[in-house]
Amino acid sequence: MIIVPSNYEPCGLTQMIGLKYGTVPIVRGVGGLVNTVFDRDYEQNLPPELRNGYVFYDTDYHALESAMDRAIALWYEKPQEFCQLALQGMDYDYSWNHPGAKYVEIYDWIRHKW
Repeated sequence: MIIVPSNYEPCGLTQMIGLKYGTVPIVRGVGGLVNTVFDRDYEQNLPPELRNGYVFYDTDYHALESAMDRAIALWYEKPQEFCQLALQGMDYDYSWNHPGAKYVEIYDWIRHKW
């Protein structure tokens, strides 16, 4: 597990590197962190197989401790599910492959419009 309790995080490379190497992130829900880590227990907009970590929002130790408790409990009580969560994180592709292709499409569209 990797804990990223940032108050401000414009990008968040730490959790993306952690995800790539099978580290389950526990992050504060700000900036790029909340855009890349999807809470295993509470993310309602994604199916469980696309969730990849734990998110907390408040800045007090209770919020961090709650997220850590959930992660540690999964590790001890359901190790196979914890392993699956780590694998799901490793499946994410945060490279420039997909955004780069979108930029090329936009530039091609502009080039052909003008």
